[in-house]
Amino acid sequence: MTLTTPAGAPAREGRRRALGLKADVRNLSLLGVLAALVAVGGFTRPAEFLATSNLQLVLTQASVIGVVTVGMTFVITSGGIDLSVGAIVALASVWATTLATQEFGFAGILFTAVAVGLGCGLVNGVLVAYGGMVPFIATLAMLASARGLALQITDGKTQIVTVPSVLDLGVPDAYVLGIPPLVLVFAAVTAAGWLLLNRTTFGRRTIAVGGNPEAARLAGIDVRRQRLSLYLLSGLCCGIAAFLLIVLAGSGQNTNGNLYELDAIAAAIIGGTLLSGGRGTIVGSVLGVLVFTTITNIFALNNLQSDVQQIAKGAIIVAAVLVQRRTVRDGDA
Repeated sequence: MTLTTPAGAPAREGRRRALGLKADVRNLSLLGVLAALVAVGGFTRPAEFLATSNLQLVLTQASVIGVVTVGMTFVITSGGIDLSVGAIVALASVWATTLATQEFGFAGILFTAVAVGLGCGLVNGVLVAYGGMVPFIATLAMLASARGLALQITDGKTQIVTVPSVLDLGVPDAYVLGIPPLVLVFAAVTAAGWLLLNRTTFGRRTIAVGGNPEAARLAGIDVRRQRLSLYLLSGLCCGIAAFLLIVLAGSGQNTNGNLYELDAIAAAIIGGTLLSGGRGTIVGSVLGVLVFTTITNIFALNNLQSDVQQIAKGAIIVAAVLVQRRTVRDGDA
């Protein structure tokens, strides 16, 4: 019996390899940008920037937004968007740091942060997948609601964490071989996200839904359930990030997570995840997070205005989108 190759298969395989090569080049380019930023930081403020404590700080700060970005990468890959991630982080952090929650100690704070994140993700998923709402509108409504509820819970006040087992995670004595525990959590989430997207049926379904929802439906994929699962995943990442932020700041505030949605989307975009869906990269997103976090650190050490920093970020985003458009056009040629 002779096996025949389906028509068009060689061409599809060629395009797939070409896109894979472009992804490798893009990741190498981001590594180059990151190396250049490290060189700039080392040249302008060598004593401060290259200090072990500052490098640990950069990685720790990247961990919080990085966990959010992993979840955002999945949502964008599916062709959706989540504008509520920052507000969910804020709501989860203040709900998990109320006096009533802190009475249950470490487990109570962690459980509450994750549960609130999952609950908000569930609402987003139901509205988008089963309510037929446009993701932009549904998550924008969640953004406003979560921010308002967070403000109502705190009454505009900072909620101080008094649970020693939580606070101890942020002290140098808790570091493992010089690596902060928050960075280890970020690494674990990143590894899990990479495996989920690249080595499981769930990841292939996510890419299929983002590439062509109707074709995915005809192929037997439950598109609505897949989208619901993705927003649940994003909410879970927000809950984990909220707990990390509680450890980092030692408090819960309604202003937590401010502009996280923009930073997460920007990191995913410059990492190579298509805004239109159908392609995502966890490695690229993590590199994007590190690039933005390093830029922020360099600007802070050099006492530069935040408005210049935002302009620089905006320019990077525009450049990344233009590169994406050319990549997609070349891949379709």
